[in-house]
Amino acid sequence: MARHRKSLHTTWRGGPGWGPATLIWIPLLLGLLAGLGATEAQQTTLHPLVGRVFVHTLDHATFLRLPEHVAVPPTVSITYQAHLQGRPDLPRWLRYTQRSPQQPGFLYGTATPEDRGRQVIEVTAYNRDSFDTTRQKLVLLIEDPEGPLLPYQAEFLVRSHDVEEVLPLTPQSRFLTALGGLWEPGELQLLNITSALDRGGRVPLPIEGRKEGVYIQAGSTTPFSTCLKMVASPDSHARCAQGQPPLLSCYDTLAPHFRVDWCNVSLVDKSVPEPADEVPTPGDGILEHDPFFCPPTEATARDFLADALVTLLVPLLVALLLTLLLAYIMCCRREGRLKRDLATSDIQMVHHCTIHGNTEELRQMAASREVPRPLSTLPMFNVRTGERLPPRVDSAQVPLTLDQH
Repeated sequence: MARHRKSLHTTWRGGPGWGPATLIWIPLLLGLLAGLGATEAQQTTLHPLVGRVFVHTLDHATFLRLPEHVAVPPTVSITYQAHLQGRPDLPRWLRYTQRSPQQPGFLYGTATPEDRGRQVIEVTAYNRDSFDTTRQKLVLLIEDPEGPLLPYQAEFLVRSHDVEEVLPLTPQSRFLTALGGLWEPGELQLLNITSALDRGGRVPLPIEGRKEGVYIQAGSTTPFSTCLKMVASPDSHARCAQGQPPLLSCYDTLAPHFRVDWCNVSLVDKSVPEPADEVPTPGDGILEHDPFFCPPTEATARDFLADALVTLLVPLLVALLLTLLLAYIMCCRREGRLKRDLATSDIQMVHHCTIHGNTEELRQMAASREVPRPLSTLPMFNVRTGERLPPRVDSAQVPLTLDQH
């Protein structure tokens, strides 16, 4: 039996390149090829419009490729990564957001006239549960919108929502319907949706009911209503600066679904075209004749030697005179010690000599501790008896520490 196992082992080693390791790698290669075939990029064509908000939902069902009768599991976790084809990031007008891996992602933004044309966005979906990868290509054909222009545009700051909560079609339709009660009847369309964080807002505290906020811009063909004009008037801005609510002459139809900050409402009227700036014409570089500016044509020669000598010699001469005056005062007008003593009164001289003698006596006494103590250091006498109490202990003879005995 052992001989049979040995011959079998020899057969594996001496085979034509088919060992156990090779057989293990074959299923792995087949799985990799199957995964590459499964990640073949899908292609979807979309038509964003210039100056209109564009929203595309990255739904989990689209990337999981489930049958129609099978619902997406609520616990599936998928994250997305989107970028412009051939570039590491999205174009400047397009943004991506996703609140959590269990929720769908959104690509949203407003294209500008400079972005008109064809753009390809590559989206990669990562399944965090099964580690599957799915790719999708979004072909964006950006075109000009049809219909009339929307010269009257208003922007509102909605404090009660996050940006991903107003990107679906249902909240957008509800906002336009509610806004119709504040505006003149006409065609209302959403022009732009921007998160308040992208406009310098702060991340709210993790408290229930706190939202990041979102800016919603809408446009219409009809002029602004009196209510909107009053909200954006200077008087309303003055009241907001003082912490008071602005002037609102109509019923707030956006409440209670949308809590709008009426102090951050801006109105833009593009119905009157702005005058074009005049293009400056280049000239020949020569100034025109000006009677008030007559520069000299020729400069006469001038000798600066005298000015230089005056600038240097006058300060030196003044410094020399001051030095001589100070030397005369300090060296040639000394009164002498004898003249000073004669000018001093006798009482002042005696006082000075007494102080000097006492100082010398104190210094000698400090040098030798064996002399009697001065009277100023003796204890005071008893006022009632008149007796002097000699000191019990001479502090001059007491050692500083007990070890000196």
